[in-house]
Amino acid sequence: MPDLLIELFSEEIPARMQARAREDLKKLVTDGLVTAGLTYASAGAFSTPRRLVLAVEGLTAHSPTTREERKGPRTDAPEAALEGFLRSTGLTREQLEARDDKKGQVWFATIEKAGRPAAEIVAEVLDATIRNFPWPKSMRWGSGSLRWVRPLHGVICLLTDEAGAEVVPLEIEGITSGNTTRGHRFMAPDEITVSGFDDYAAKLRRAKVMLDSAERAAAIRQEAANLAFARGWEIVPDDGLLTEVAGLVEWPVPLMGAIEDRFLTLPPEVLQTSMKEHQKFFSARNPKTGRIEGFVTVANIETPDHGETILKGNQRVLAARLSDAAFFWDNDLREAKSGMGDWADGLKSVTFQSQLGSQADRVARIAALAREIAPLVGADPELAEQAAKVAKLDLRSAMVGEFPELQGGMGRHYALEAGLPAAVADAARDHYSPLGPSDDVPSAPVSVAVALADKLDTLTGFWAIGEKPTGSKDPFALRRAALGVIRLVLSNKVRANLSDVFAKGYPGADAGELLAFFHDRLKVYLRDQGVRHDIIDAVLAMPGNDDLVLLVNRAVALGEVLTTENGTNLLQGLKRASNILTQAEEKDGVEYSFGADEKFSETEQERALFAALDKAEPAIREAVRLEDFPAAVQGIATLRAPIDAFFEAVQINTDNQIVRRNRLNLLSRIREAGRLIADFGRIEG
Repeated sequence: MPDLLIELFSEEIPARMQARAREDLKKLVTDGLVTAGLTYASAGAFSTPRRLVLAVEGLTAHSPTTREERKGPRTDAPEAALEGFLRSTGLTREQLEARDDKKGQVWFATIEKAGRPAAEIVAEVLDATIRNFPWPKSMRWGSGSLRWVRPLHGVICLLTDEAGAEVVPLEIEGITSGNTTRGHRFMAPDEITVSGFDDYAAKLRRAKVMLDSAERAAAIRQEAANLAFARGWEIVPDDGLLTEVAGLVEWPVPLMGAIEDRFLTLPPEVLQTSMKEHQKFFSARNPKTGRIEGFVTVANIETPDHGETILKGNQRVLAARLSDAAFFWDNDLREAKSGMGDWADGLKSVTFQSQLGSQADRVARIAALAREIAPLVGADPELAEQAAKVAKLDLRSAMVGEFPELQGGMGRHYALEAGLPAAVADAARDHYSPLGPSDDVPSAPVSVAVALADKLDTLTGFWAIGEKPTGSKDPFALRRAALGVIRLVLSNKVRANLSDVFAKGYPGADAGELLAFFHDRLKVYLRDQGVRHDIIDAVLAMPGNDDLVLLVNRAVALGEVLTTENGTNLLQGLKRASNILTQAEEKDGVEYSFGADEKFSETEQERALFAALDKAEPAIREAVRLEDFPAAVQGIATLRAPIDAFFEAVQINTDNQIVRRNRLNLLSRIREAGRLIADFGRIEG
């Protein structure tokens, strides 16, 4: 069984596109091979800035011969029907076979397709892959019509087995497949002839090309950490930057430099962002001072002076970049120390949304809402309002204008420079959080108040003007805002009725619709936490479903008991009682909801169920009042045995109408005991 090696050699592929391109190459080729009848043992895709590579092991040498039987028209059918069948099969009349069928004789065709050699199939599949490759952006060059991410220079397509290596013939827009590639652009640019994947990978490494992007990333991480350790520093982790830089070099050579003393007073996030965005540098932090004092740049070449010239050039460019940052910082500090009044005025001319006014209008709304929310989260209303008024002022700063990703963080620095309380400054930094499902959730009361107000103003505002998410479209990230509110409320155990809070937001929002939207988001969130969807539905059907903490406490307690054998059996008893009662009420046209009397009991099991209910009901009510849902669920669980015994011993629909009515009313007590906790009828099983 041969192995297949494919290399598509081109000009530099953007780093951001490489991971997706590897997966696309693997999927397109392997799917094409399998569709054509070949099988394989394993496949792996690799990339460097100048090449996409696929290695397929254990490929079958031929596709199998296939036989297909196809039923045609009856032998006495019109000639036109037979001719159509012959055209569809590619056979002649003599090649058909007449067979007896239920309604007479029918023509049958046996179509045999001979297997094809792997090389023929590989050539077809690779040709289609190259011509239809789904690059996010592609280009044409020269006079050809082929599109690729950057000009394509060469194609390796090799099948290798015990007998040796065979070049699969392929020609695309003047590019002919072969068995040669090139190593590092500067350190080993000569042509290399290869005979298979192992030979290819080994020769590339000797030619200063590290094929595996994961290996390049690991090498960069390790060497950068070693360089930092030697100076008593540590590298600030940044997996996104590491992946990007690994896609920029074929032979990573990390080099360490120091930041000039004149820039060390800049905030750490300014240094880190400037170096990352402009020069793809990793930041090195001094753990003793907490400052960013150095950097690691990753060269793509080894030099006789061990990178000294490269570092000097990088230092010059870095000094120019950080000089700009220092200029922005100094100007912003002067405005912060003067009270940030000009920034506040500037927000009046910045439109938030045409129907929702300016950023200044929005800040005023958020401040008023933060003041209202503050008591619910244990925050000082004055501080919450003050924090909301300054939280977005950094949007007018020069630093955030240059680096928008620093908004919030810079707001904290400016608030402190303005002499505002630390709680206010922290809220300016934290009020955007949480932005995503893995983002940290603020816990300081003032920060929580402003973060909630910010997101709730967005939600109620866009809801009021009819800009709601539809299908997969959510241009204003309202689903993300709702998830942020849910995480803030649950993480900080904020006890609030959302319907009341919505009423304090932007006027005109439909609180019912918005609450339903939150319930949908909560279902998604809880499902990710492992809570069953039917349990969520069961607690959402209860009163107080706009208190998210209450909802989740109910759902968690209920979910835990239903994982036990007792809980499963209890559920069956409750559902059986509910089903019998519902059927009787529909048949009789009445509601059986009161009047169960022990004196009409005919069995010990009935009397035992009355006693169990008399004991359990007040205990469940008290536990629910105290919001001790584990105790409430355990209270309902005590009914499991008497309910089972009751159903075993009695016939509900007896001929004695007084006894029947009494037993149905007893079932009603069972149903209502369950409804103190959840709507058990919505739970599956």
